[in-house]
Amino acid sequence: MIWLAAYIGSILAINYAFSLFPHLDLVWSCWVGLVFVLRDMVQVRFGHWALAAMLGGTVLSYLLADPFVATASVAAFAVSELIDWAVFTVTKRPLRDRLWLSASLSVPVDTALFFGMLDIWEPGVWAASLASKLLGVSAVWLLMRARDGRTPVVA
Repeated sequence: MIWLAAYIGSILAINYAFSLFPHLDLVWSCWVGLVFVLRDMVQVRFGHWALAAMLGGTVLSYLLADPFVATASVAAFAVSELIDWAVFTVTKRPLRDRLWLSASLSVPVDTALFFGMLDIWEPGVWAASLASKLLGVSAVWLLMRARDGRTPVVA
């Protein structure tokens, strides 16, 4: 239940954080990267019922987003979460690898849909968003890998 609460709570918090402190957008983008990991952990715990949590997250994103970005936010969230779910479901790799692989495919789609629908084409904005989201996912992957005893986090 903790993963579900963290997933839904993060969606709520991120929407408010972007609204209240937009100048910290790179911080919130890293957190968005972790939302993909939290969704995967919901799927580990609840199986395909994770789709219900994704639907709830999509509705929350729509209700909390500024009207200008609501459609782009919901479209990006829904499509990227479905990609994340499908890749996570199909791959049979270890958990940490499925987390990173599913996010590495869904995060670029999320970024492209969101900024494309808002007609934002600045390469720096796209690169910063992609990098910060993938940084959050990669940090979790490195921690899990270190925990498994295969590679130390610090050299």
